[in-house]
Amino acid sequence: MGFHHPFQGFDHIITMVAVGIWAAQMRGKAIWLLPLTFVSVMTLGGLAGAASALPSAEIIVLLSGLVFSGFIARKVRFSTRINILIVAFFAFFHGFAHGHEISASASLVSYTFGFVMATLILHGAGILTSRFLPILFAFFIGTSVHAQEAETTRNDSNESEVKSEAKYKDAVELQEMTIVERADSQVGIADSASQGNVGQAQIKYRPLTRPAEVLETVPGLIATQHSGEGKANQYFLRGFNLDHGTDFLTQIEGVPVNQLSHSHGQGWTDTNFLIPELVQTLEYKKGNHYAENGDFASTGSANIKYFNNLPENIIKYTGGSFDYHRGLAAGSHKLGDGNVLAAFETVHNNGPWTVGNQYWKFNGVLRYSEEHEDSGWSVTAMAMKSDWNSTDQIAKRAVDNGTIGRFDALDPTDGGDSQRYSLTGEWHRQDAASETKLMAYAVYSKLDLFSNFTYFDGDNEATNPNGCAGLRGLRAGQKFDASIFNTCGDQFGQPDDRWTTGFKGSHTLFHKIGSADSETTFGLQIRNDNIQNALTKTHGQNQYDITREDTLWVTSISPYAENKTKWNDWFRTTVGVRFDGFRFDVSKSNQSANANETYDGLVSPKLSLVFGPWADTEFYLNGGMGYHSNDARGVNTVVNPVGGGNLDDEGNPITPADPLVRSYSAEIGARTTWVKGLQSTLAIWWLDIDSELLFVGDAGTTTASRPSRRYGIEFNNYYTPTEWLTLDADLSFSEARFRNNLDGAAGNYIPNSVETVIAAGATFHDFFKGWYGGPRLRYFGPRTLDETGDIKSEGTLLLSASLGYEFNKNLSFQAEVYNILNREDDGITYFYGSRLPGENDNVGNPVATDDFHFHPVEPVSFRLGFTAKF
Repeated sequence: MGFHHPFQGFDHIITMVAVGIWAAQMRGKAIWLLPLTFVSVMTLGGLAGAASALPSAEIIVLLSGLVFSGFIARKVRFSTRINILIVAFFAFFHGFAHGHEISASASLVSYTFGFVMATLILHGAGILTSRFLPILFAFFIGTSVHAQEAETTRNDSNESEVKSEAKYKDAVELQEMTIVERADSQVGIADSASQGNVGQAQIKYRPLTRPAEVLETVPGLIATQHSGEGKANQYFLRGFNLDHGTDFLTQIEGVPVNQLSHSHGQGWTDTNFLIPELVQTLEYKKGNHYAENGDFASTGSANIKYFNNLPENIIKYTGGSFDYHRGLAAGSHKLGDGNVLAAFETVHNNGPWTVGNQYWKFNGVLRYSEEHEDSGWSVTAMAMKSDWNSTDQIAKRAVDNGTIGRFDALDPTDGGDSQRYSLTGEWHRQDAASETKLMAYAVYSKLDLFSNFTYFDGDNEATNPNGCAGLRGLRAGQKFDASIFNTCGDQFGQPDDRWTTGFKGSHTLFHKIGSADSETTFGLQIRNDNIQNALTKTHGQNQYDITREDTLWVTSISPYAENKTKWNDWFRTTVGVRFDGFRFDVSKSNQSANANETYDGLVSPKLSLVFGPWADTEFYLNGGMGYHSNDARGVNTVVNPVGGGNLDDEGNPITPADPLVRSYSAEIGARTTWVKGLQSTLAIWWLDIDSELLFVGDAGTTTASRPSRRYGIEFNNYYTPTEWLTLDADLSFSEARFRNNLDGAAGNYIPNSVETVIAAGATFHDFFKGWYGGPRLRYFGPRTLDETGDIKSEGTLLLSASLGYEFNKNLSFQAEVYNILNREDDGITYFYGSRLPGENDNVGNPVATDDFHFHPVEPVSFRLGFTAKF
């Protein structure tokens, strides 16, 4: 359907053919640069058009045909930048018109692919028309002399064109060398198609609403929020709802951010301490294929590295909608034989919520580093403190019946505060024969979190008649005084206080196997977490009871070995093996029977085969085993923490959770840089996770989960047609299902798994002597919310943009707009039971109601700021 659409309107046909003719008239790089720009920007417009209406779109489409026809007739020429800007402007509205006309039953992906292919054909028709029409005209009406003159003219033109293209080829090759440094094309380097690096140049021009969105530079990854700012984000990748970080390993300078046995959820990943301006590189690796990655890395990993020496010292201020303010001062200075890096950041944000977020964050980094000819070292200290009010997910029925508004809170007393302090030391050395890396770290973190997701389900007028007396007599849907949450309701607290210490060391030998170049790495990783956490019952953040309280020690030791060998010019292998041994010790618990100690260990082999490159294209075959650890409390729980019985709250026998849960993955893929300036990767992947029992931090007990299987395809593109323009488009599709039937299970769908993710954008810089910025589109599709597959959320589409201007090398201004289309989508959606006042059964007993619970995306908002460099 999408393929036929461009051929059904003369306005589209005329414009697309005209772009091809105009590009051919200019010759050289314009022949391919303008059509590809049109198609890329048109795709962004199409996605935007599928989500909303723009009355002026058709008028601009009609105007574009007249404009390009005039350019052709008058042989109008501009500079390359102006040509691209004109084409991009009209292309967006053509795409918008296409996207808005898609039918509800059509597939967005297939429709988009179809009209892109049709557009390329029309552009090609225009190019061919421009190239061959003069020759045909000369053939039919000219004499042999005229024909010879035409041929001479054509030959001269071709010679000029060859010279122009040769000149451009040289320029692109130099430019591509720059791209390799910035965007890290990894043909000949990477072990898989789903591995890559992101540099500061790809981060600095992005509109970022929160620090965790730095991780969205990992293709296919979504970072969202089901609460106010301050709390760790919710992550989605490869068909997983990663919750707050389970199954995706996040590291800062090699220090793991994921927290074991956290009070709110296993693998808790709070990245609010990140300062995006300090990020030099983000290295991502997806899958179980890498020996240096262990716990939480089943879907992949990201390691973020800060600059040792900033390109410029900066002072930055940003202010905007909803009382947003951010100040940053960062710089580096030569000291002795090394450099000192220092940064301080403060942030305040209220958000659009009726109960203001009142988010305050104070954040700092201090580093000293030295780099010598063959060695270097650094010491880094970080500190972050924040506190906030939360507007957690709300029940849809409460909004539908007018009890609350879309940006209201049901329990206005939810909130939290967080602290993180770390000290890291690192040393490295390399010579012709070997490389050694050593690091040690210590992290102290503290969290107090208060949440209420079910409102009055467990604590209500029947179970707490005095505190909840104000609920008596209320009808379903009737408004109520929110101050009742100070004495009534299901709010719970999750305090977490911990020290995390660790060591990492590796030694790599450079050698030969026969005539083949090879390197073998031996590594050791040790980690220890000393944790005090609890699950408490609270009203208005005041504790009145304890569900469970524990002191935990989780220790792991992980040796690994890996060999990389380049056997010939077209075949490389990476073979690895890793052992992870764990001790889960609950040394103290409010139920002494749950104070136990458990040991477990796993061996995980890894294999990667790389073929090529041929025509700047490589092919990959990867496989491996991995795991994620479970919460130490769940591993050692043998009685119910409330009352000490052998049954959980739903009447099921208490069963300890599996300490380590095995995962298996495989992937085939390709990576190419055959088209100058364009990096493309294609990966087809598969991931199985064994049957497991999971510890639910919000309940304090374990719950059953079944073996699961996920598989999918990822297609990622990063294109730099000129030195000042970058286009990227990442498409991810997956399917997630349980692998067997559990007694009483309604179906095999995995709730909250995201199966479609589309991210695309354009970035320009140094444009017209100082302009920079660009739009960014993010879409994640409908999510199945129950095991039957019948209950689904809507998709979420956000379009944001930034625009800045550098007045000189010392001063720049920037504006950012978020949710430009002002869509009322959900940042996240759940489906479960909760109770609002007056919801009772036929005999008047309180009863929960199954419903959608959602956290809305923020409405259209603006931020303005300046940056001073010195």
